[in-house]
Amino acid sequence: MNQLFRRKHYTGKEHKSELIRALGTWDIVFFGLAAIIGAGSFSSLGEAIFRGGPGVISLYIICAVACAFTAMSYAEFASRIPTAGSAYTYAYASFGELIAWIIGWALIMEYSFGNIYVAFSWSDYFTSFVERLGFGIPDYLTTSYTEAKKAFMAGSQNQELVNAWKSAPIIAGVKFIVDIPALIINALITWLVYIGIKESRNFNNLLVILKLAVIFLIIAVGVFYLNSENWVPTNNEGVKSFMPNGFTGVMSAVAGVFFAYIGFDALSVLSEETKNPEKTLPKGMIISLVLSTAIYIVLTLVLTGIVDYRKFEGIGDPLSFIFAPQNANIPWMEFVVSVTAIVAITTVLLVFQMGQPRIWMSMSRDGLMPKKFAEIHPKYKTPSFATIITGVAVGLPILFTDKTFILDFTSIGTIFAFVLVNGGILLMPQKEKLKGRFHLPYINAKYIFPILFIGGLVGFYFWQPEFFHNLWNITDEHEGEFRLSIIIFLIINLALVVLAYLKNLSLIPLLGLTSCLYLLTGMTHNNWFWFGLWFIIGLGIYFFYGKKNSKLNPKNIETNN
Repeated sequence: MNQLFRRKHYTGKEHKSELIRALGTWDIVFFGLAAIIGAGSFSSLGEAIFRGGPGVISLYIICAVACAFTAMSYAEFASRIPTAGSAYTYAYASFGELIAWIIGWALIMEYSFGNIYVAFSWSDYFTSFVERLGFGIPDYLTTSYTEAKKAFMAGSQNQELVNAWKSAPIIAGVKFIVDIPALIINALITWLVYIGIKESRNFNNLLVILKLAVIFLIIAVGVFYLNSENWVPTNNEGVKSFMPNGFTGVMSAVAGVFFAYIGFDALSVLSEETKNPEKTLPKGMIISLVLSTAIYIVLTLVLTGIVDYRKFEGIGDPLSFIFAPQNANIPWMEFVVSVTAIVAITTVLLVFQMGQPRIWMSMSRDGLMPKKFAEIHPKYKTPSFATIITGVAVGLPILFTDKTFILDFTSIGTIFAFVLVNGGILLMPQKEKLKGRFHLPYINAKYIFPILFIGGLVGFYFWQPEFFHNLWNITDEHEGEFRLSIIIFLIINLALVVLAYLKNLSLIPLLGLTSCLYLLTGMTHNNWFWFGLWFIIGLGIYFFYGKKNSKLNPKNIETNN
């Protein structure tokens, strides 16, 4: 049993990095903005608004707070262990090998599967843009087989998807439905990441500047079309409310909202390509998170102020939608946003596609994956084989999956990784303070956390008393599942209150842990089922290959000596 939780002690001398240190603080900030402000604002924001109404702003704030605490934990780990590998590396140092493998397996889910969703979103915007130019692409070449079949079988109102199923040619007895634009952009981004970090950095910085300029233009133009009544719409019961679908409706949007933030942790994967990573990475992560949160809040206010939240149902391009003829009716803005969305989503693809190969590279160095994944290209100085495999891992599922499944699947894996990163910091011993490095402030949670948790619980009771009155009714068809999750969340937090008092835990990672646990309450049983199945597969691979080949395996240590 002890072998499963053997820890790796990082000294900075485990290996000589062959990667090029080319990134400064603002390069990290720009990579952060590239990853965070992309599919979350240009695609999944529409579905989040439809589910939560204007009140979804509160969920963006909750997610931002959770990510802020988690970013501090990531920053602390990055200053201690300036090695590529992100949460996988950190878990190896704090929890041990088995948990590290589980985190690495979760990060494969986050980066690879996340990019599948982003590729689909890119395709949606690209197709829309091409149509505005007067060129048509057959519907069966712009969507996935699964999505078209689901829409047809369910009698969907989305005519493009239904038409894709009806008009698709049949080859070898199977309807030929393939999202060609998604496959092409995946191939192009894989090639760019393959040829080098400097090329990726320069391309990214240029696109981020363009993206931010257009987002500020959207806000500047949009404020003239705001209707304050849209911020308190009338719900189904005829009551005006900032949260027309209740707090449960807001929380149902957690997967879409949290998806907007998952990019910031990809920055820690760039440790070995960052100048002075102990200082640069923490600063870049925190700055990019603060800027992104402010932008999301303002964007959500503008979107919900211009258009009634109910109109965002099934809208995959919300920022251009608000300027459509039936809404603000500004054709030139609709065109500009469509072009920029393609740019914005391209930057997300770039950062995620950079992250995954470096996770595999780190796992390979530790012996948990084949040595080939740690191979560095002699000319381009990138993890070449791992980059190619990442492109394949993203490209193949594009053929047979759909956006909704991928969005939920990615978000639950990422939140779970964040939970373990915050928990890992709680297990790490205090370190010596060195000048020029980030240090997570230690605040004793002994009394503060119990007061915050119990006080917050009481405050929430007075804000939403009806929710607590029905809390134990877990058989309710609509809210029973969420109520059960909340009960489990409260039990776990009561245990954390006791541990904080007895162990004098550090407050910041503890707040990150509890806020991420809260985000998990918005996940459905379907999310948990597929999440569990994914990890069963991962554990099978670990016990079949990783455990035996680990460099911490006593047999391998003896062989190397």
